[in-house]
Amino acid sequence: DVQLQASGGGLVQAGGSLRLSCAASGITFDDYVIGWFRQPPGKGRERVSLISSNDGRTYYADSVRGRFTISRDNAANTVYLQMDNLKHEDTATYYCTGPGLEAGQGTQVTVSS
Repeated sequence: DVQLQASGGGLVQAGGSLRLSCAASGITFDDYVIGWFRQPPGKGRERVSLISSNDGRTYYADSVRGRFTISRDNAANTVYLQMDNLKHEDTATYYCTGPGLEAGQGTQVTVSS
């Protein structure tokens, strides 16, 4: 079975940092662009960041550029999202997914102001 499992969320004060992990199984991981998305309470899903399969190209939403860093370790089938200088508006459930893949259970990030 294909699984994408996000982890690493938690409660942090504004200005703090968290590192999210997305562990994949059941796929040829380095064939896939992997992205992080988030869904704030009562709002729609927002694309946060993407990373290409094997050449390191990245995309960031304007709201997180300069604060978040996406990376991947293909040997470990894992994508990371380093989140620094967190803001209250970053509070959301964070998911990882890729083209044609179903997002797994997300991880909750709560930033207190």
